[in-house]
Amino acid sequence: MPATRMLPTEEAVDLIALTRTLAAKELAPRVADAEADGTFPRDVFTTLGRSGLLGLPFAEEDGGAGQPYEVYLQVLEEIAAVWSSVAVGVSVHALSCFPLARFGTAEQRATWLPDMLAGELLGAYCLSEPHAGSDPAAMRTRAVRDGDHYVINGTKAWTTHGGYADFYTVMARTSDDRSHGISCFLVPAGTEGLSADPPERKMGLTGSATATMRLENVRVPVERRIGEEGQGLSIALASLDCGRLGIAAVATGLAQGALDHAVRYARERETFGKPIIEHQGLAFVLADMGAAIESARATALAAARLKDRNLPFTREASIAKLVATDNAMKVTTDAVQVLGGYGYTRDFPVERYMREAKVMQIFEGTNQIQRLVISRALDRNEGGVLTVLGKE
Repeated sequence: MPATRMLPTEEAVDLIALTRTLAAKELAPRVADAEADGTFPRDVFTTLGRSGLLGLPFAEEDGGAGQPYEVYLQVLEEIAAVWSSVAVGVSVHALSCFPLARFGTAEQRATWLPDMLAGELLGAYCLSEPHAGSDPAAMRTRAVRDGDHYVINGTKAWTTHGGYADFYTVMARTSDDRSHGISCFLVPAGTEGLSADPPERKMGLTGSATATMRLENVRVPVERRIGEEGQGLSIALASLDCGRLGIAAVATGLAQGALDHAVRYARERETFGKPIIEHQGLAFVLADMGAAIESARATALAAARLKDRNLPFTREASIAKLVATDNAMKVTTDAVQVLGGYGYTRDFPVERYMREAKVMQIFEGTNQIQRLVISRALDRNEGGVLTVLGKE
């Protein structure tokens, strides 16, 4: 399991311990069958919500736990080490709640957030479109004001929890202004005209439902618009900064789970009269895997600390997502190699970890997009300890 890290409070220590226990007792016995069958574990999110784990980084007055993002990322990592589909779902749920928590009015937050953060309502985030994945400003889904409602028409691709969510945070165009013509809406499941295509048939994360959502004359009351009209793109980008930290933590937990299995196997498997972990050639592979995981973990937590101090962290979030997901791909590939032929079979979970790691490099902005974000920040001389502390 991951090495013990410094945690801010005794309460945070207890949260990590609770998460580890829940993962071992509630998730581990189910993960293999659910992933093999493609079963979406909706009840798991209810369990996590009632345990207080879905509202960790949100304000207590809104029904959350008021925990630092640094603690929340460690909770995600513990879940991902056992069941990545669930960890991704927790991250996406937080991403779906973020616009309301950050930009909603007091009345909106009081009305909807408590049930969301308690796990009674599961969220989905609708930003990407078939032709506009990495370029959200090019979206075509449109919301037209009609009295005290908006009428939304369009298609949203790659929606995690699509068809299973209880609410959808939807970005839609309200004017032709590229940067200031998008608005954010909270759309309940069951709204007439909102439907989901059959789930995508994916390489990995098969226990996580991903579907295209279709909006055909979906009427949404004006009071379900989050933020001001035209503020949607800035809301989306702020949400993605947080979401990228979540995926960095998930990727780190996934890699840790793969390393745990590889080390266990290397201790038990013998060649030439001794466990294979005692052979330097393989021991060094495991050492590199451990170093990669610790590097990813440190990078993500460093970015989280900036967020917790209300300092800029966009560049650092992209770096964390890039480093953690690229490392997870390498670590899981090496885990398969450590197990040899067994690693290539479905009798051991490392092949599943490898398949799941691939998508981490793609969603919440591909790693090519992360490099673009990072390079542009460098060009503007943004980021770095002195810059964020205002001492440049």
